[in-house]
Amino acid sequence: MCGRRLLPVVGQPQPERADAARNRQKIVEVATRMIAEHGADELSLDEVARGAGVGVGTVYRRFGDRAGLVYALIDERERRFQAAFLSGPPPLGPGAPAAERITAFVYALVDRIMAQQGLFMLLDKGDKAQRFGGPYQVHHVHLATLIAQACPRADATYLADALLAQANACLIAFQQEERGMTPEEIKSRLAWLAETVMRGHDGAARS
Repeated sequence: MCGRRLLPVVGQPQPERADAARNRQKIVEVATRMIAEHGADELSLDEVARGAGVGVGTVYRRFGDRAGLVYALIDERERRFQAAFLSGPPPLGPGAPAAERITAFVYALVDRIMAQQGLFMLLDKGDKAQRFGGPYQVHHVHLATLIAQACPRADATYLADALLAQANACLIAFQQEERGMTPEEIKSRLAWLAETVMRGHDGAARS
């Protein structure tokens, strides 16, 4: 898996030559427009290259494959999201009890996924490296850390996976389209699940 796909938790993108940066920006702009017009499922690197006026080899060298381009498209918003839960104001950021931060995180995560739902659905449909690398890996580490703080005796790694499975872009789309759930209902149910898990493990620790 190429290094580009693992979104850094903090920091800035690596410096680029001016011409490489211009090409990258053109490619990202064209891909963004194509998704807006035709949906994420129709994203084609060949078409993106034609629209950006660059060779398809340039796109493949810069992004590797379609998943690499998808990561680039979500990168800016993902960096802002990560900054918010790592160093922003509480309760999403530091300064609130871990249980409150977990609730704030799952609310914010659903909003984050819905903001670029088509792109996250592409990642969800990809192979394991695509599905569980990149943003998922960062979200999992953060959530597992909070769970370990709130419930020291819990299997934080597993519970983080279990909660993140409910924040799956494809599942959220199904809940909206087939279950008729609103975004607020989806967020409140996920927060309720997280709170229930926390209460259960807290009670087990005290028994």
